[in-house]
Amino acid sequence: MLSLFQIILLILDVVWFVIIVQIIMSWLISFQVLNLHQPLVMQIWQGLNRLLEPLYGPVRRILPNTGGLDLAPLIVLIAIYAIRIVISNNIYLFV
Repeated sequence: MLSLFQIILLILDVVWFVIIVQIIMSWLISFQVLNLHQPLVMQIWQGLNRLLEPLYGPVRRILPNTGGLDLAPLIVLIAIYAIRIVISNNIYLFV
């Protein structure tokens, strides 16, 4: 059971990392450091958006419209951190 616990934490860490990469990439695109007209940048950007949209979609439906500010990644990061805390505090259930 401890292995399952570690696998869940690994998956949460990978999702956390992918979200951080997507956030940084969105800033670089906004400040025109990265150009979406480059094929590689566009493929990475579309891949990240397709990968994370199932997480962001339900959160965006719940959140109020904030104009150009997207708070969905922040809410998902907080949720992932909360899940990690709950799992870590209840590790004795997995052993």
